[in-house]
Amino acid sequence: MNNFNERLPTGILFVIVLLGSIYQSELASSILFFVIILLCQREFYGFFKASEVKPQSLVGVLGGLGLFLASAIAFQTKLTFNTLFLIIPLIFIIFVFELFRNRNEPIANIGLTILGVIYVSVPFTLLHQISYYSNFQFGNVYNYDLLIGYFFILWANDTGAYLVGRKFGKTKLFERISPKKTWEGSIGGVFFGLLLGYLNSQIFDGLDTPTWMAIAVIVVIFGSLGDLVESLFKRSLGIKDSGKILPGHGGVLDRFDGIFISAPMVYTFLKILSIW
Repeated sequence: MNNFNERLPTGILFVIVLLGSIYQSELASSILFFVIILLCQREFYGFFKASEVKPQSLVGVLGGLGLFLASAIAFQTKLTFNTLFLIIPLIFIIFVFELFRNRNEPIANIGLTILGVIYVSVPFTLLHQISYYSNFQFGNVYNYDLLIGYFFILWANDTGAYLVGRKFGKTKLFERISPKKTWEGSIGGVFFGLLLGYLNSQIFDGLDTPTWMAIAVIVVIFGSLGDLVESLFKRSLGIKDSGKILPGHGGVLDRFDGIFISAPMVYTFLKILSIW
């Protein structure tokens, strides 16, 4: 229970800052996402400080932040181009920089540098673009409803899985990767996530109930898988938490691990709907 008492105030403050920034304005939400990407990428590259592999941390962080900034500026200044193409020169510049570093494991260094951008910056960039989606189209008008609704579902899934798992969890979900997670907790997370998906459809305009429920299904499935993927990374490196910046929650990566796979999947789903 001590852990829960430690998690609660941190979680409340975290929610207030996140939702407050998203609700305040597109500029405030962009600044928040910029800071989150910076912290997440620093933690990711920090995983390898004690290893022989030395990714290009500074290049990766600057590249990831630059990709997000290009996207945010494009939407806020009403430009009509897809900024994700900028990742192409960024990736190949990383190969060139490695020539001049004189480090061991150059292939692993390059691979992990690129992974830090793809794993962290791309999902947050796509998630931010979701805030410009309404009436089944991506546009240039900021609309926080979908973004806030996404986080409601994600948090409901996490909270439901945590509470139900603590109370009723017995059957291990994926013991090799995360010994504490159970099927009972996962089912609880699915229930609360789908419930919030339905409530979103009643609270927010712009999307109908089937679409919100489809988004909820995507978030609860791929949010949980994203959690397991980060656990896989940490377990392979012998790390318990990605950091200590959030008391009771570990690092920033630990708090946002559900986003890294679910956000690209939700974005892709919405993109398909916009084409239809």
